[in-house]
Parts: sequence; C-alpha cells; structure tokens
Amino acid sequence: MPKPRSVSVNNTHPALKLKQSEVKALYRFLDIAAAPDAIPAGELSIAFVDAQGIIQMHEQFLADPTITDVITFPGDEEDDFAGEICVCTDFAAQQAPLFGQSFAEELCLYLVHGWLHLAGYDDIDDDDRAEMRKAEARTMALVREAGLVPKFELRA
Repeated sequence: MPKPRSVSVNNTHPALKLKQSEVKALYRFLDIAAAPDAIPAGELSIAFVDAQGIIQMHEQFLADPTITDVITFPGDEEDDFAGEICVCTDFAAQQAPLFGQSFAEELCLYLVHGWLHLAGYDDIDDDDRAEMRKAEARTMALVREAGLVPKFELRA
C-alpha cells in the first residue's frame, strides 16, 4: 500500500467550517481507490476561498474577472508538488440549490473536479466537457458510496 499523499488544507473563508481530516481522507481515497497514479506525485494543496479571492485569481491567472467554481494549478513532480486546487465556497453555496444538492456535496464536487483536472481531464470544448462530467459522476458516486463527502458547513 503506497504512503498517503501529503495534503495541505488552507481555509481562508471566515464562515466555512470543515475538518481537515475529512478533506485529506477524500484525497487519500481518490488517490488509492478511485484512480491510483492518476495525478502527479507530491504534495497536494487545497485552498477554500471566498468569491473575491477566486475572482482575483481568475483575473490574475486566466485574464477573466468573473466568479468561477474551481481553479486548478498543475504542480511540478521535480519539486514534489502535485498541484493546487482552489475552490470557491461562496459559488458552491449559490449553485447547490440550483442543482438540488447540499452545499457539502457541491463543494465536494469542486474538489473532485480539481483532482480530475490534475488527472488530465479538461473542460474547454464540448467533447472534453462531456468526458469531464462523466468522470465527475463516476467519481462522486464512488465518494458517496464510501461515505467520504466531507461535512462542510457555512455558518451564518
């Protein structure tokens, strides 16, 4: 059994309540059970940000000053860094009711989406987007079945 990946969790959202151990367990599961060796070796960095934070990143790195769900930065195996996944907590809170799911499930989907980007999936064109959606559905089904959706909460 391979050694678990190092996962750093940075929560900058003042109203988000989470257990880092649950986020780390999610990625341990994805790395081992969902798709071994899917993403590069090394530390994985996870950042939970608010709307303003994701808008700033989106503008700075992708020249798009709009809100988005996830921004994934690839890592460098030579530096023992798998990449960074930045998820927007506020966007998840806004989108969850539109898709009829809980806030925790929507935010977990964003974490899975970022992991799939590191695994080589893309969502730029229609065909790639369709493949990404299929992979998200398969992976989220595995995560739900394993009972590993983190219990994220937004405090009022």
